[in-house]
Amino acid sequence: MTPIVNSIRVDVLIIGAGPSALMAADHLAHSGRRVVVMEGKPSPARKFLMAGKSGLNVTMDQPRAAFIAAFGPSSNHLAPMIRAFGPEDMMAFVRDILAQPIFTGSSHRVFPKAMKASPMLRAWLARLAAVDVAIRRNCLWVGWGADGAFRFQTSDGPVDITANTTVLAVGGASWPKLGSRGEWSAYLAARGVEMVPFQPMNMGFQVAWSAHMQPYFGHPLKSLALTAGPKTLRAEAMIVAKGLEGGGIYALSREMREGAELTLDLVPDLDVLDVQKRLAHGFARKDSLSNILRKSLRLDGAKRALLFEMCKPLPQSPEALAACLKALPISHDGPLGLERAISCSGGVAWTALDENLQLRALPNVYCVGEMVDWDAPTGGYLLTACFAMGLWAARAAA
Repeated sequence: MTPIVNSIRVDVLIIGAGPSALMAADHLAHSGRRVVVMEGKPSPARKFLMAGKSGLNVTMDQPRAAFIAAFGPSSNHLAPMIRAFGPEDMMAFVRDILAQPIFTGSSHRVFPKAMKASPMLRAWLARLAAVDVAIRRNCLWVGWGADGAFRFQTSDGPVDITANTTVLAVGGASWPKLGSRGEWSAYLAARGVEMVPFQPMNMGFQVAWSAHMQPYFGHPLKSLALTAGPKTLRAEAMIVAKGLEGGGIYALSREMREGAELTLDLVPDLDVLDVQKRLAHGFARKDSLSNILRKSLRLDGAKRALLFEMCKPLPQSPEALAACLKALPISHDGPLGLERAISCSGGVAWTALDENLQLRALPNVYCVGEMVDWDAPTGGYLLTACFAMGLWAARAAA
């Protein structure tokens, strides 16, 4: 028996309820439009809430030009949007509009004082409710219905919705358990929208560890200098059962994904001659190699284990061993999958969109957020750009 399909017409339809969607809804509703948000999960902004569990980094307090440049190949596309809504605007929105106190850390990263996403989200949902934004939960977009309507599977059966304006904010394909599985790409491709294959971004990398590394799973690697391609930075990493993760790895993930070798400086506060001298003294005392590394260079167990793992056989001269310590090559088997990536590139191609983020193949339909093909480093860049894209499309639609 064919199910009965309810048909509805609305003014503005927003599909998805993450930060890009909520920003678009906020501007459109405050511009006098009637907004309905359809969210596939039981609650909105699940990935946003997950990001806030370890400390919600909302933006980076730096000059706008430097902020834009951090997006690398995506900078040219995102530049107009970030000039219109950049780091200062993001801080003002969180602090003044959502009434969440913020602070800037020593790394110039900006956090809400609550260090969580949930207070910010609660304030935002209350603000949207005050202008009658309707958020419908458990309404999964499943493609197209009759006469080009957007079809949703709901607890009451299928619903077809047509709208004067539609904003798609359905996320990419990273962390699929939170709702962004990327199945929508087939729906758009069938309508003539050019798509780019998804790739993980801000992710860890697979390493086939030997058994002796198992005691160090979950251990941090602190005080490192990491290099991949032209980029070098001071950061930390984490040894995990499947490989290497952590802020330093995420920050170099684009370069590594594109084939650049990763090397680690395990003693970044010493130059190579200092390292050679300290090693030479240890060799002269006939200490064990592990003791030389521990006593002379203060290498902890995790760093020593990584050195033994990646530098086989271990050099027996101070000069060769110092070179290894200052630029330890890390062999890996490529990135961990989309299911563990913080974000992704791929999705809707920029060529499929006009300057307002409107789909060329589908007039009055806009795409915002991670579903578009762009990369962002960690450090609040991703979140700020999602806000900026939502606002940019909403201003054009309003």
